[in-house]
Amino acid sequence: MPEFNYHHLRYFWAVAHDGNLTRTAERLNLSQSAISTQIKLLEATLGHPLFERRGRQLLLTEAGRIALDHADTIFATGQELLGTLKEKGRVRQAIRIGALATLSRNFQMEFLRPILGRPDVEVILRSGATAELLQALEALNLDVVLINRPPARDAVTRFVSHRLSDQPVSLVGTPERLAKGGTAAELIATQPVILPTADTGVRIGFDSWADRLGLRPQIAAEVDDMAMMRLLAREGTGLAVLSPIVVQDELSNGKLIEAHQLTDISERFYAVTISRRFPNPILTELLEKRAI
Repeated sequence: MPEFNYHHLRYFWAVAHDGNLTRTAERLNLSQSAISTQIKLLEATLGHPLFERRGRQLLLTEAGRIALDHADTIFATGQELLGTLKEKGRVRQAIRIGALATLSRNFQMEFLRPILGRPDVEVILRSGATAELLQALEALNLDVVLINRPPARDAVTRFVSHRLSDQPVSLVGTPERLAKGGTAAELIATQPVILPTADTGVRIGFDSWADRLGLRPQIAAEVDDMAMMRLLAREGTGLAVLSPIVVQDELSNGKLIEAHQLTDISERFYAVTISRRFPNPILTELLEKRAI
C-alpha cells in the first residue's frame, strides 16, 4: 500500500473548500496542472475519484465528501496543536441534517435527542423546501433529509425513505373554543378550522373523513407551516387539525386542549437518505434507533 502523503491531502482540501481549481491555484501561487497532479496522486492512493466535473462545476464524489470530512478534522487538529497545549475540546464527527422548513420542530428534536449534547458529534442543521433539500442530499452536502412525504423513487434516483413515525392527528383548540364540548363532527360543523394545505397527507385524510360524514368545514386558515398553525391555534383563530406532537408544550400547560383524535388520519415522518458505499455511522446509529 502506498504511503499516505499529507501534502496531496492539503491540496485536495484547499480545492474542495474553494470549489474552483483556478481560484485555488491563484491563491496558492501554483499552476493548475501542479495541483491537479497532486490530487490525482491522492486519488490513486485512496483508490477512488474525489471530484467529478459537471459542466464548469467541480463537485465532490461520495469518497470526496468523506475525504473532506477527515481532512477538516486532520487540519483542525493541527491548528489546535499549534494554537494551544490546553485541551479545548475533542475531535467530533459531523452529521448534516436537512429538514423541511414547515416540519414540526418538536418532531425534529425527538429525532435528534439521542445525539444532542454528545461531545463526539457535531450536528449541522439546514432547513428548506423539499426540492432543494433532496438536491443537496444527491450532491452529498447532506446526510439525511427529514420530511413528511416520501419522494418518488425510480431507476435514476437513489433515494431511500425510512419511516420514522406515524403520529395521530387530532382536533386541538383553546379551552374557550372547546368549552361547550361535542363530538368531532359537531365541532367541525360549528367551529372554524385551521388546516394544512391541500397537498399534504393530513389534509387529504381530513377532506376524505369530512366528506364521508357530509361535513362542509368553515376554513379559517390553510397553513403550510406547523409553527404558524400552532400560533393560530393558541390565538383561538379556530380548531387546528394537526398532530399533538406539534403543540405538546401547549397541551402540557393547558393553553390548548386535545378535543378528539381523528380516526384513520395520521401524519408520517420520513428520513430520506441515498444509497452510499460509506454511510455516516452517526446516521446509521440514529436510524437504527428510530426507523420502523
